[in-house]
Amino acid sequence: MTAPMIGNYGINPDDVESDRPRVAGVVVRELSARPSNWRATGTLLDWLAAAKVPLVAEVDTRQLTRHIRSRGAMRGVLALGEKPTDVITAALAASPSMNGLDLASVATIPDAYTEGPRDAAHHVVAFDFGMKRNILRLFMQKGCRVTVVPAATTAAQVRAMKPDGVFLSNGPGDPAAVGYAIDTIRTLADGELPIFGICLGHQLLGLALGGETVKLPYGHRGGNHPVRDLATGQVLITSQNHGFAVRGETGGVPGAKALEITHLNLNDGTVEGIKHREYPIFAVQYHPEASPGPHDAQGHFQQFLQALDAK
Repeated sequence: MTAPMIGNYGINPDDVESDRPRVAGVVVRELSARPSNWRATGTLLDWLAAAKVPLVAEVDTRQLTRHIRSRGAMRGVLALGEKPTDVITAALAASPSMNGLDLASVATIPDAYTEGPRDAAHHVVAFDFGMKRNILRLFMQKGCRVTVVPAATTAAQVRAMKPDGVFLSNGPGDPAAVGYAIDTIRTLADGELPIFGICLGHQLLGLALGGETVKLPYGHRGGNHPVRDLATGQVLITSQNHGFAVRGETGGVPGAKALEITHLNLNDGTVEGIKHREYPIFAVQYHPEASPGPHDAQGHFQQFLQALDAK
């Protein structure tokens, strides 16, 4: 974290986006031992300790970030001591590269579950590749019933649930390594069902329809990334947290003739949104469900609902 103090808001159960902390470790400049937000029910340190997630403080995280931005994303180790030992060096060498790493199978859920009223206007099947709770909140606020399914759910299993549409969630890791999901999405993307993807779901959709993904030098991290909507010229301020991107430019996605590019990142020109030229299938690289924000892009959920209404 590059903010100088972390933990001053504390933790409360109403704001959690997952069933547990989904990180391997946390590095901060200064840890606030006492939360000052009136909604806090506990401290960040206690929450991480309960989940056995290590935290290191008193690190110049901005200097570390500058180093990563000059050298590119790299593997690291959290360990005690003044310098690396042979054991630590061996652990680092043995740690897997992000390239080719399927983390969706680690971040997903073991069993499907359903939330929302049975008489809802729409039934959405949502693939959980590491999905955040606010996605469910937004769908249910819009009157949907959502069946959340594991990452390896097949196309036949999805169709058996008779959904009105399919949602592809965010998640970690290399999208090209999630071959089982790519095959499933390719089968589902035949125009019978509207499909909406976010983050990893965006990358998987691009791959399923013939495109490629590339690893970014240090990824997009933060809540202030400017993205241009190519159809309207509007600039959205978006929340992003990803290390891979769909290869493409304004002319389209190489290898995926059925896709056109809808959004571009104004910082580096990378692809931020794609849609099918014929079918109600679209995806964005950023997080329109971002909680606490920004909320510039929440309209994509309404766009998906309009596709469900038109089905």
